[in-house]
Amino acid sequence: MKFRVERDVLADAVAWAARSLPVRPSVPVLAGLLIETAPDGDGLVLSTFDYETSARATVPANVADEGRALVSGRLLADICRSLPNKPVEMSIDGSKVSLTCGSARFSLQTMPVDEYPTLPEMPAAAGTVSSDVFAAAVGQAVVAAGRDDMLPVLTGVRIEIEGSSISLLATDRFRLSHRELTWDPASTDASAAALVPAKVLADTAKSLTAGAQVTIALASGGAGEGIIGFEGSAGGGVRRTTTRLLDGEFPKVRTLFPSEHATLARVDKASLIESVKRVSLVAERNTAVQLAFSDGVLTLDAGSGDEAQASESIEASVDGDDITTGFNPQFLLDGLTAIEAPVVELAFTQASKPAVMAGVSSLDGEADLDFRYLLMPRRLLS
Repeated sequence: MKFRVERDVLADAVAWAARSLPVRPSVPVLAGLLIETAPDGDGLVLSTFDYETSARATVPANVADEGRALVSGRLLADICRSLPNKPVEMSIDGSKVSLTCGSARFSLQTMPVDEYPTLPEMPAAAGTVSSDVFAAAVGQAVVAAGRDDMLPVLTGVRIEIEGSSISLLATDRFRLSHRELTWDPASTDASAAALVPAKVLADTAKSLTAGAQVTIALASGGAGEGIIGFEGSAGGGVRRTTTRLLDGEFPKVRTLFPSEHATLARVDKASLIESVKRVSLVAERNTAVQLAFSDGVLTLDAGSGDEAQASESIEASVDGDDITTGFNPQFLLDGLTAIEAPVVELAFTQASKPAVMAGVSSLDGEADLDFRYLLMPRRLLS
């Protein structure tokens, strides 16, 4: 194997593939990054795989000799990141890979390439979606995903596909996010559902924004079932990633969104975020920040007894009954930050029931229900 490639193109592709490497690989070869010349001899294929998630990037390169080699992925990523801005030449020299860039020379020990597992095939393409829209939607959805590995089902994002609509749902039992977006399905009667690990989905969506579109590949049965794939373009090549779907039944959470409300409040989002940050400075661990809505004013309180206390009032449009409730301040901030609109709408049925947050373009505009964030209240200290 011998090839020449542009430094930035190689560094970017290696970093992208290496991001999926396991921290503690179950077998040593899984810490490797597989470098192969493309089947047609025109370019390279860089791959990583840990039996759960695979990453595969194609890179344009001038190939002199075909071949394949397996080297430490993290070491190669560190080296590529530090190289001068000059073309990179790589070749196999016995049991080592030689890398030359300008006057910099490196020799890397190869790993047994024959022991490396075969990457899973991509399922059939189900459709395409704008990469920017997809990244933003996933970023909003994963906010509510669980992080407790003892409840693996809740560490995922449920993707539901119905025709030209995609729904993203996530919950950790204390909050729930629901994001709707449109896409271009391969079939107008497309219908599928998948539970995707939230961390993998977030990293993938964020990393595929270089191209205009992302292809979502999801098998509805037969070959490729249990796997979801994503593909996008970058650096003159193609990037593909697959991940194994989570097993288990995702809770039926859509019914948690109430169909009516007793109180509707609208507040400037930036002002509310700053107020919550200030007031929550005195909130003890696992205690709520209190929100009291009344007569065009939202009053925030935190702290109690002989300890530090804080109180702040900001303007709010309140329609309906006065209400006082409390929330985990970080969960509240997570939801507020995920909302893209300048005004946030909070809908309440009663103080002890969950509130639903959504974005609004202005105080008197229509709420954007494409993204909704439901938040359970916390018991207030008396």
